[in-house]
Amino acid sequence: MTEASAATRYEIRAAVESDEEELLGLAAHLNTVNLPNDRAHVRRLLEHSEKSFRGEGPRAHRKFVFLLRDRQQNAAVGTSMIVAQLGRRDAPYIYLDVISEEKYSQDTDRHFQHTVLKIGFSYNGPTEIGGLVVRPDRRKDPERLGLLISYVRFLYLAMHRELFRDEILAELMPPLEPDGTSHLWEALGRRFTGMSYAEADLLSSTNKSFIRDLFPSGDIYATLLSPEARSVIGRVGAQTRGVEKMLRRIGFRYAERIDPFDGGPHFVAAMDEISLVQSSAQRTVSRLAEPGKKAVRALVARSFKGAPYFRALPAAADLTSEGELVLSESAATELGLRAGEPAWVLGLGAARAPSPSSRPASEG
Repeated sequence: MTEASAATRYEIRAAVESDEEELLGLAAHLNTVNLPNDRAHVRRLLEHSEKSFRGEGPRAHRKFVFLLRDRQQNAAVGTSMIVAQLGRRDAPYIYLDVISEEKYSQDTDRHFQHTVLKIGFSYNGPTEIGGLVVRPDRRKDPERLGLLISYVRFLYLAMHRELFRDEILAELMPPLEPDGTSHLWEALGRRFTGMSYAEADLLSSTNKSFIRDLFPSGDIYATLLSPEARSVIGRVGAQTRGVEKMLRRIGFRYAERIDPFDGGPHFVAAMDEISLVQSSAQRTVSRLAEPGKKAVRALVARSFKGAPYFRALPAAADLTSEGELVLSESAATELGLRAGEPAWVLGLGAARAPSPSSRPASEG
């Protein structure tokens, strides 16, 4: 690899149907409702993704899957996605509200504070970011691959603001047992559905109506659940704490809402208040030259009418005070850019993120 091409070793692009084997390999490291380790689902997801990037189908139904590739190894090393809208008439957004309730008896002078779970539905819900995976052997890469594949979603949100909702949601993975057991599901979901966690999680990727039909509609007092189940409600798993810190830094907050399967917390933010969206901007390429001392590391991206539909590169960029962009000739060539043409830029120092050693590999 030449010195010039070394600067563009990594690329992020739209995931399409021909990426089935690479995405399936990454799915094995997450295996959640957004990205289950199931070939048929991955095949449908990639078909859905390619149509979404082409602009086909109702906006609310679109899903955008991004693939981070190591061009030197010719292999995918990470993925993430955006679900344009959770909660539609054909597929409601289903969650459990976490409510704190106090009880006091003056006669006995006894006071209790209970956690109450109440199922909720939305048919006009938020945009979701999720499906974040970095291959285990690349999680400590000095290029901070987790940051790249995570941040690209916020850049894409800014580029295509009109396609997405005003509220953005991220569902984080809770503590699970080494074998994937969810204590909340065992104490609650299994009793009302008769399904294992794995069975229900896979089914919910295509059909969530059974949750609405079978879960109790009234209040569920967590006091009645096992201590193990209570302990995971709204908690972030050890592997996902870095994601939680990053989300809080850029404007997200815990919504007092959890996943009905495993108790994983839901974090939300207003689109226009997310710092990474605010920091993303369209700039005109003023000239092609090696970036100077004031250059910043950034994701530089553009969309295409045809394949590859979307592409982003981590590259050194000079962001001038006049709102213009100076790129190296090699980076510009990789993106098909010439002087005078627009590109979107997100500086990777726009918001602090966890160090590679502490950042997790995945989110739900």
